[in-house]
Amino acid sequence: MRIEYHRTLVADHVRNTAFAEALAAVIEPGKTTVADIGAGSGLLGLIASKLGARDVFLYETAEVAGVAARVLKANRARNCHLFPCHSTEMQDPPRVDVVVSETLGNYALEENIIETLNDARERHLKPGGTIIPQRIAQFVAPVIAGRIHHELMAWDRIGHGLDFSLARTMSLNNVYVRSLEASELLEPAGKQWDLIDLTRQARSNRKGEANWKVARPTTVHGLAVWWTLDLTADVRLSTAPGAPRTHWEQLYFPLLEPISLGAGETLTANIRSRSSEEAGTHLAWTVGHLDARGKQLARQALDLDKGFLP
Repeated sequence: MRIEYHRTLVADHVRNTAFAEALAAVIEPGKTTVADIGAGSGLLGLIASKLGARDVFLYETAEVAGVAARVLKANRARNCHLFPCHSTEMQDPPRVDVVVSETLGNYALEENIIETLNDARERHLKPGGTIIPQRIAQFVAPVIAGRIHHELMAWDRIGHGLDFSLARTMSLNNVYVRSLEASELLEPAGKQWDLIDLTRQARSNRKGEANWKVARPTTVHGLAVWWTLDLTADVRLSTAPGAPRTHWEQLYFPLLEPISLGAGETLTANIRSRSSEEAGTHLAWTVGHLDARGKQLARQALDLDKGFLP
C-alpha cells in the first residue's frame, strides 16, 4: 500500500485548503449530497461531511480504501458511505449534487481525470449539479537554465572511452518531475497550450502549441510544463513555479541538444498527450527553431515511447 503517498496528500495544506474552500462554497448544510471520487484515505469526503453535507459517497479502488473505512469509523462519519470500487464500475450509482475528484498527477491527466469526470457527470451527478474541479489549464515555458540538462547528460561523462549515446537518447525521450525556479524560465508566466472544460464532455487526447520570439540571444535546454486548476469560479490551485508549493512539481521535457537562438528568432513547441486507464499516458513533444524570417533552422521531435526499450 502506498501509504506514504497518501501522507504527502494530507500534508499538502495548499491543496487541502483550496478543495475545502471550493466545497464550502457549494455545500448547503443538511441538504447537499456529495460524491468523492478517488477518495484515497477519505480526507475530502470527511471535509464535506464536516461542512454539513447530508450524505457523502466515497469511491476508492486501491488498497487505501481499507484505511479510509477505518478513518471514517474513527471519525464517526455516519453520513459517509464508502464504495471500494472505481466510480466507473459502480452500477446505478446514487445521484449527487456535487462531484469532487482530486485525481491529478504532476502531469495533470496521468490519473485519467477526464474519463473519470466524463462518466461522473453522466451517471453520478444530478442535472444542474456541480463538478469540482471545473477547468484545467496547461502551461509551457522554455527552460534557459542548464541545470537539469547537465544532470541528464551524465551518459556523456562516463569516460573510459565508452559510448553510451543510445542510453542518453533514451533518457532525453522521457519526462522528469522537477522543481523549477521562475528565474530558470524564458517566460516565468508560461503560455497556455491546453484548456480543458471538465463541466462538459472532454477528449482525453490533447494537443497544443506555443511559440516565443526572443529579443536577445538565448539558449533553451528544455521545456517546463505545469497546470492551473479552477476548482470553482473563485478558487484556483496552481503548480506553476513561484506559486505556493504543493506536493506536485513541474515537469521537465528535455531537448536532444540545447537550441541557441539569436535576437529576433523564434522557438516553437508542440505537445501531444494521450491518456487512458488501459494504456496509461503517452506524451510527445516537438520543438522548432525559426530564423527572423520564419524559416525553420532546426527541429527536434521527442516521444515518451522512445524512452524505453521495446
